[in-house]
Amino acid sequence: MPWRVIAHGEQVWHVDVVAERRANTGAWQLVLAFRAASEQPRKRSFWTPYPLVATSKSSLFIQAERIPDAAIAQLLAERLA
Repeated sequence: MPWRVIAHGEQVWHVDVVAERRANTGAWQLVLAFRAASEQPRKRSFWTPYPLVATSKSSLFIQAERIPDAAIAQLLAERLA
């Protein structure tokens, strides 16, 4: 089950969140995974960082819940442009 479902134009996208921590850093970075929901032969998917960091994964995911769908849709539109 996706974390969020976002519509962009005629396409529906499933969005999942992950926390990524790079070596030698204490901060967790939010990363969004976008996957086209259609069953067309050319499924599209990509990962993109979201400008949100926290010192713990749980704190990061709590903050992620406050991200409005409109902000995620805008990030998707920018990535697809």
